[in-house]
Amino acid sequence: MRPEQTIPHPADDTSGADKAARRAVTVFPVLVLAAGALGLAVPGAFEGGRTSVPYLLGVVMFCMGLTMTPLDFQGVVKRPWAVALGLVAHYVIMPGLGWLIAHALGLSPQLAAGVILVGCAPSGTASNVVTYLARGDVALSVSVATVSTVLAPLVTPPLTLLLAGEYLPVDAGSMVTDILKTVLLPVLGGLVVRLLFGRYVDRVLGALPWLSALTIAAIVAIVVAGSAAAIKSAAALVFLAVFLHNGLGLALGYGAGKLARLGPPASRAMAFEVGMQNSGLAASLATAHFSPLAALPSAVFSVWHNVSGALVAAWMARRSARPAGS
Repeated sequence: MRPEQTIPHPADDTSGADKAARRAVTVFPVLVLAAGALGLAVPGAFEGGRTSVPYLLGVVMFCMGLTMTPLDFQGVVKRPWAVALGLVAHYVIMPGLGWLIAHALGLSPQLAAGVILVGCAPSGTASNVVTYLARGDVALSVSVATVSTVLAPLVTPPLTLLLAGEYLPVDAGSMVTDILKTVLLPVLGGLVVRLLFGRYVDRVLGALPWLSALTIAAIVAIVVAGSAAAIKSAAALVFLAVFLHNGLGLALGYGAGKLARLGPPASRAMAFEVGMQNSGLAASLATAHFSPLAALPSAVFSVWHNVSGALVAAWMARRSARPAGS
């Protein structure tokens, strides 16, 4: 979801578009949670769905490409230092936290690899909207999210091999191919369609976040159904791992912005670009390369990081709205 295409900035809490963005962020985790519950209740209904996960992710990434324009890349040229800092923070903090948490909690090899893979994924697709709601630097958020997605084929597989290779065999070469097919090509395809048929795409931009949300919900249902038998024994531990991973990522991302003296709006953007992950990609890769159980952390992350992101964004927005010295 990319707010700069549908709502103005800075945010106006009374605008209809702002209400629409809040509604999307609120409904999305509820929708994903319902999908997970459905997958847990009737796992047999999703048998055979595992092979469709990469194609479903391709739909999400194509929708992301449709919302992009060349303006998204101008921020990289205008503020290369800030974007580079966001990328380094994202691809250092979250993979490192995933590895540390897996060790600290003594996770099984499948779950450990899944948590690490979530950490090695690019920025989450909802991070831009959450940054907008937090009154953060949306332009910086869009730039970091865009570049982290484009770089994912080059960064995610070697990081996963380095950090998760001690738990499970990792075929980095095959993972590169999968990310190219399910992420980069659909994003570029969507961007080309937007450039060629922009006036037609503009008419359906408002529906794209909901299409993405429904597709991610389908991915979560399939992933949960595939590991339904193991969820009861591992659910509490997985949620603890996800809670720590996401929470520490948000805090350290914000801290990185503060240390670099980027200013409050940019620091808020950094928090969400570091702490929110493309868990749909992680679920797809875990399902294809490891097992449905390894994809469970991704499914839980899909729900929780949107809940936590919305809560932290609301808190940040209230703080930023206070008069100085209050």
